[in-house]
Amino acid sequence: MNSLPKMIMTIGVVLIVIGFVMQFIKLGRLPGDIVIKKGNTTFYFPIVTSILLSVVLSLIFYVLGRFR
Repeated sequence: MNSLPKMIMTIGVVLIVIGFVMQFIKLGRLPGDIVIKKGNTTFYFPIVTSILLSVVLSLIFYVLGRFR
């Protein structure tokens, strides 16, 4: 089997696992995320959530790269 289908299948499995875990972990309202409320408007910028997600994805891709 070619490496591209294996990579696509691996990414699909990782996305399914992340989606399943996200049901139980309330990720997205961490301390440090920016929330601005003015009148009827709310601006939400998940800076800490983005940093945490970036670190986790970097670790996943590092581990996947070690097995290539």
